Amino acid sequence: MSDEKTTAAFLRNNPEFLNNWLSKHGTAEHLQHVAKRLEDNDATEKSDITLALPSFSQVARNSITSSIFKKYLIGDRNRKTSVRKDRSSLCHMSEEELFMELIRDIASELDVNVLCHKILQNVSILTNSDRGSLFLVRGTRDSRYLVSKLFDVTNISTLEESIHTEENEIKVPFGKGIAGHVAQTKEIININNAYEDPRFNQEVDKRTGYKTHAILCMPIINYEGEVIGVAQIINKLTGNHEFSKADEQVFGKYLTFCGIGITNAQLFEMSVNEFKRNQLLLHLARGIFSEQTNLEKLVEKVMLDAQDLLKCERCSVYLLENSFENARFQINPAFPGSRTDPCPPPSPAATSPLPNNETLKEQDKEDCQQDMTFSMAFYLDAKDKEKIKTPGKQELSESRTAQIAQFVVANGKSVNISDLELDGRFGEGPFVEADGFHTRSILCMPIFNSDTKIIGVTCLMNKENGTPFNENDEGIIEAFSIFTGLGIHNCQMYENACRLMAKQTVALEILSYHATAQKEETEKLLKSTIPSAEQLHLYSFDFNDMHLDDYGTLKAVIRMFQEANIISTFKVPYEVVCRWACSVKKNYRPVTYHNWRHAFNVCQTMFTMLYTGEMSPRFDILDMFALMVACLCHDLDHRGTNNAFQVTVASPLAMLYSTSVLEHHHFDHCIMILNSEGNNIFQGLSPEDYKRAIHTLEHAILSTDLAIYFKKRGEFQSLVEQGERKFEDDEKKDLLKGMMMTACDVAAITKPWEIQQEIAQLVAGEFFEQGDIEKTQLGKKPLPMMDRDKKDELPKMQVGFIDAICLPVYKMFAEQWPRLHPLLDGCSNNRQRWCRLTQDGEDNDSSKKTETKESIPEKESEVVPVQTSDKEVKTSDVDHKNTSDSSKELIPVQQNGAVTTQTSQNIPEKNLIKQPSVASSGSRETNRKDMKHSELDHSRKHKGGDSSRTYSDVRKNGDAKTSKGPKSGFCVVS
Repeated sequence: MSDEKTTAAFLRNNPEFLNNWLSKHGTAEHLQHVAKRLEDNDATEKSDITLALPSFSQVARNSITSSIFKKYLIGDRNRKTSVRKDRSSLCHMSEEELFMELIRDIASELDVNVLCHKILQNVSILTNSDRGSLFLVRGTRDSRYLVSKLFDVTNISTLEESIHTEENEIKVPFGKGIAGHVAQTKEIININNAYEDPRFNQEVDKRTGYKTHAILCMPIINYEGEVIGVAQIINKLTGNHEFSKADEQVFGKYLTFCGIGITNAQLFEMSVNEFKRNQLLLHLARGIFSEQTNLEKLVEKVMLDAQDLLKCERCSVYLLENSFENARFQINPAFPGSRTDPCPPPSPAATSPLPNNETLKEQDKEDCQQDMTFSMAFYLDAKDKEKIKTPGKQELSESRTAQIAQFVVANGKSVNISDLELDGRFGEGPFVEADGFHTRSILCMPIFNSDTKIIGVTCLMNKENGTPFNENDEGIIEAFSIFTGLGIHNCQMYENACRLMAKQTVALEILSYHATAQKEETEKLLKSTIPSAEQLHLYSFDFNDMHLDDYGTLKAVIRMFQEANIISTFKVPYEVVCRWACSVKKNYRPVTYHNWRHAFNVCQTMFTMLYTGEMSPRFDILDMFALMVACLCHDLDHRGTNNAFQVTVASPLAMLYSTSVLEHHHFDHCIMILNSEGNNIFQGLSPEDYKRAIHTLEHAILSTDLAIYFKKRGEFQSLVEQGERKFEDDEKKDLLKGMMMTACDVAAITKPWEIQQEIAQLVAGEFFEQGDIEKTQLGKKPLPMMDRDKKDELPKMQVGFIDAICLPVYKMFAEQWPRLHPLLDGCSNNRQRWCRLTQDGEDNDSSKKTETKESIPEKESEVVPVQTSDKEVKTSDVDHKNTSDSSKELIPVQQNGAVTTQTSQNIPEKNLIKQPSVASSGSRETNRKDMKHSELDHSRKHKGGDSSRTYSDVRKNGDAKTSKGPKSGFCVVS
């Protein structure tokens, strides 16, 4: 017993002695018995490991396979193996026993590196060769190459000595050298003298000092018949180093089994990597979907995970600008101008004949790439993981990496470039960013949102080990980008949702229609002589712009600014003033009434109230500047339809703004012009003054909504009744500004009768156009004041409009500031005219109506919705129901918070002014400023007159006194 313990202790301390003894004296039966015992011990250890591994679900599966899989996941790839037999012991075996022994040795091996090492050692034993090498196939189907997995493996060399890593592996393209030729042709090459074969690379022998005589090279084929590797052996140890036909047969038979083993090992390795990748992606998904409130934090988390996952020197994320995303990827067929093609229309050069369709596609991609821009970019370097860089617009526009990202977006495919300088598609190297980072290799992957639309690009630069990105990296970053896209998309939806989409649609609609002021027009105005205010009659309440063309109105705007000392006080460049005025005029649509002419007249009335009416002492010059700008911009981009129409058709504007739909749009459009290059007339203001000017601008434009006017009028009337004249308090001053905007907006009602009749027809024409659209396209009955069939009732509506809206505000101004009395006088005189037409009927004034009809198209008045107790009252509906006595007009009045109707007889005036009747006169009413879709036709010809006539057309026709009109074509005036 003691001898047995002594012997066991000796063998434990001297394992080499046991190996040598077994190789010389051990029989095959003895060695198989030892191998059986080792396998039993290995199974016992596997069972222990399985019990020790936590956090894996206990499901029915192969316990041995599960144990191996789990060991691979935790990085433990050391396995017990049978004792390797040397050449002398294998020589005593039969061919069948020899093959079974060597196949058994590789059958259960799942580590590709260990497996390949065993294959080469066993081949060396089978063929009695000195050494061998094994190459595995890499790359895509279109660009395949071999990489040296193991090189110069001998019978006694270890895995660590022979394995090639990504840092030192040799790449052999298909068709190059002996191994490349075998991989491409699947032929067996047996060379007796390597130095006589031109395909042999002698540099390896020169570098190592080894002499290569004979080479036997064979392909390794998988079950599908594809080459997955190449094995070669060098220099047979016996004879003249040459390999025989028998060696070829043995080599070929063995490689058949090796192909199966390598395929299985690669599949197992792929499953392990896939499992790890899924775990990482699940971790990423948890992080992404837990952070949806801040886009920058989300991108930071994404980049940190990507860098940890793929071990690169730099990770960057580029996000597409919203406008480009909408133009290229978002399709909305409901609105004109939306596109279904992936890129903007090609330039004229791109539409010229090209050699073929493929060339045309490439040209379109280039045009698309040039037009796209990135709104944001983030950089994260491996050496500074705590600091994310955000490049500026200039740096981003000059970035070579950003150009590659644009290429990825334009083509919609990933890009993996191992050497940028050798690639050549993106110019010559070196590829150095503004911060000094040198990009050598790059992997770019598009980021998709939940609708599979591209919203950005993820770029990884330079792996830390210096090797290029491989297919496994592409697969990881592809799945990674999917989760990233979902996270970014959800974050954007969380922040902006439908508001952002509506704003984009509105912006695109605006940009598709409007153009900025032409350079020639600006220069012409810049060089023109500006007439004096006296020549233009700018200080008169009876100002008539009919004798001015559009260019003359621009001169008048410049003169008003000069008279107010605005240009000199705020040092606004004269060229900027001219360009801004031209741009504002350009951004008015040629609708029938709410066009540039209307805005110009509103501004002239404000100018007259400030100086002729002596209202200027109540404001500083900055307030007056902002008020005049507000007047010129208060109806920008008006489409000839009202707010109610926008809500009915669920237009983007209605989605964007909940109240005062068009007024908010006019203000936003005004800001857009101010922000465009060379149009900021507020550029000389200090930050504090700029903020105050924008506040006044917004307040003044929104005040043109008559819903706000009715809400604030009672408060203003109380101040007037209390004798308030100074309005020094900011809140009171804002109230005064709002009332002045309303007074200017409806000031057409104060003009001489001949002018007012012309304007009335224009307003009615615009309303009729909306009514016709509601009838024909929406299938609904329009309001009476928009119904062309009820034009005979318009004089009555006009009186109601004057009583409900115009007279109250002009009376308050005239009582408090007598210099404004001409506005009240003009309004009262016109009311008498409308009353006379209503009461006398067609017979008493047939001659005048006939005269008017011959030259003036028939127009109609507008309804003013008024908010009372959260209900919108359409006053035209109130005015024209159950009215049998035409001499008694129904007027909407407010009593005890309720809206009722009475005849005009014996109605207290304080009740008469509380509720709007019909929107008439060119009203700035709540629903009057609404915009309609671009597809609506403003030039439609209607029965009863040509309503396509615009404000400018009437102005150009000369003096209204010589015109002739219809019998009953009168309407509301604004």
